[in-house]
Amino acid sequence: MFENLQERLQNIFSRLKSRGHLTEKDVEAALREIRLVLLEADVNFKVVKKFVADIREQAVGNEVLSSLTPGQQVIKVVNEELIKLLGGAKSDIVFASQPPTILMLVGLQGSGKTTATAKLASLLKKQGKRPFLIAADIYRPAAIDQLKALGEELDTPVFSGDKGLSPVEIGRQGLKEAVSRGCDVVLLDTAGRLHIDDEMMDELHEAKKVLHPHQILLVVDAMTGQDAVNVAVVFQERVGIDGIILTKLDGDARGGAALSITSVTGKPIKLVSIGEKLDSMEPFHPDRMSSRILGMGDVISFIEKAQETVDEEQAKVLEEKIRKQSFTLEDFLHYMGQLEKMGPLDQIMKMLPGVPGMPGLKNLRMDEKMVGRLKAIIQSMTAAERQDPSIIGGSRRSRIAGGSGTTSQDVNQLLKQFKQTQKLMKHLGKFGQSKPAKNLFSIFH
Repeated sequence: MFENLQERLQNIFSRLKSRGHLTEKDVEAALREIRLVLLEADVNFKVVKKFVADIREQAVGNEVLSSLTPGQQVIKVVNEELIKLLGGAKSDIVFASQPPTILMLVGLQGSGKTTATAKLASLLKKQGKRPFLIAADIYRPAAIDQLKALGEELDTPVFSGDKGLSPVEIGRQGLKEAVSRGCDVVLLDTAGRLHIDDEMMDELHEAKKVLHPHQILLVVDAMTGQDAVNVAVVFQERVGIDGIILTKLDGDARGGAALSITSVTGKPIKLVSIGEKLDSMEPFHPDRMSSRILGMGDVISFIEKAQETVDEEQAKVLEEKIRKQSFTLEDFLHYMGQLEKMGPLDQIMKMLPGVPGMPGLKNLRMDEKMVGRLKAIIQSMTAAERQDPSIIGGSRRSRIAGGSGTTSQDVNQLLKQFKQTQKLMKHLGKFGQSKPAKNLFSIFH
């Protein structure tokens, strides 16, 4: 997510921090680089122009340039302005005082709208809500079947109505069904098109007039960059939207849509989808996203994910082992399994301050197959080998590979990853003793 943008901005800031004294000329040079980086990231030109001007206004003052840490002060200004650019504060979904709350999801085909509807239902269920899904996309038959399948997976009711009904009539009947079932949030999946047309907008206007949704959420594909922003502008002008759901954010290496869309439309990003699983939708936090982009980590999100997934007692044991530097291959396997529950390992690690720049992190990826392979390799080792991998030579590697049904290269890869993880554990131990979080691993319990 925003990998290219993160790397280049962090290079700029590293140079600023390395200088004990900054001149106005130094700041201007950095701003030119930032401007270029943002434009290459497909951020809207007008947005970039204002963003850079706002930073310049604050960063070239005597208070910043004459401070003891001028480089860090400039970065602080950039962070504050980036938060504003992303919307300022978290924008929650507003629920009706008298349920059910009606949320209408709109967007083009291919934006991930139907899947986003199911993901939002999953998120709402976590929050204690009772969602009800209405499949009103009658133009893409697969959309109705898809939503029904997702609803079954979530154990959430889906209404599609009889064949031949209009989308508005499906919505009307669905609302009655939702009320009779006692559901408190209704998610209406409307029809998309391959492009914006008058017929599409007329249908949405009709649905808005008859069904009175409390909020209209536009679903856009983050990977389409400025195209997503242009689509959002048209929907805002012709239908009116209350917020934006960005899908496929984990695949967006540039960040143009996320950094432009709120400034251009005046509407907040409310939710983002990061990953393919149904539990991969999360509220959008401008401050946390800015922190990630600038390489400062996102400890709060890390804590929230950890509290949802990591076993308390085993986390306490792991914490003690790390502090005593007795971290073994068995612990390595367990730790990877725990973090895997929180999401893609490389994404989780990037939430911790200082970790994104660590060598080898990009290669530290885990999936279910890899965890199974590592387990087989470790179980094929002797107790002594698990405690002290340094004793594993060529003949031992061959024996372990044969016993686990893998190759010597697989065993080498495991040992390499274990060394990387030991370095990471050392970093986490130091971070856990820092002032912001005296006990990092207390977040697990």
